[in-house]
Amino acid sequence: MTTTALRPVEALDVPRPPAGQLLRGAVQDTMTLTRRELRIWFRNPVFLFFTLVQPVIFTLLFRYVFGGAIPVKVPGGYVNYLMPGIVAQTAAFASFGTAISLARQLQKGVIDRFRAMPIARSAVLNGRLVADTIRVAFTVLMILAVGYAVGFRFQNGFLPAVVMVLVGIVFGVTICTVSAFVGLAIKDEESVGSFGLVWLFPLVFVSSVFVQPSSMPGWLQAFAKNQPVSIVVNEMRSLALGGPLVLHAWQSALWLAGIVAVFVPLAVRAYRRAS
Repeated sequence: MTTTALRPVEALDVPRPPAGQLLRGAVQDTMTLTRRELRIWFRNPVFLFFTLVQPVIFTLLFRYVFGGAIPVKVPGGYVNYLMPGIVAQTAAFASFGTAISLARQLQKGVIDRFRAMPIARSAVLNGRLVADTIRVAFTVLMILAVGYAVGFRFQNGFLPAVVMVLVGIVFGVTICTVSAFVGLAIKDEESVGSFGLVWLFPLVFVSSVFVQPSSMPGWLQAFAKNQPVSIVVNEMRSLALGGPLVLHAWQSALWLAGIVAVFVPLAVRAYRRAS
């Protein structure tokens, strides 16, 4: 009886694909997951409610119920003061869907299945980000249409109006990076549903979104005037109605860049550690 010596298995020397091919594959995977996220959004009535119906309610409520009791000195009256803030609030609250969706995917094992598939690892978060950008842009344009229906008008020309819309979209996507980290870190859909907007409500309501900070108690004014929501909204309001752009522009840029620099790495880390 003879025995056959076992030879060690040699690893195949598979050449690494060219960088261009890897990049094209990552882009294709990102677009595929973007389409998937957008289909889920359009088929989910809860996401549609929070994204579209809620800001419409806020607009009508403050325009016709509280607006007459809030004095402001801006061209066009309170509705023109209100709408840049509503755009920022809408873009920020749209990030709620990001946290809920990621937490749900973690609970159901969807992200684990994505990891087992032959797709670019970056495509999951990149697809989420691209879908969020499209979603925020859609909601911003929709709420501006509602604003025009209730009397809002741009007072500063076409180009500043376009820049205001872009700032609102960038602000919303920036907040989505925070929500992505929240969803991936908490992981539980019910907990995210309870906590998802708790941290954002004080920033939105203790700001210049609905009222001028000068009307608040003195101890609260310093926070209301210098927190990121107020600074971004003041820049958007200056773009829409005319006013000092440079000061709010660099402050807004610093805040948005700082938030992205902090929370994108945190979200990526939470994604890598999530299971």
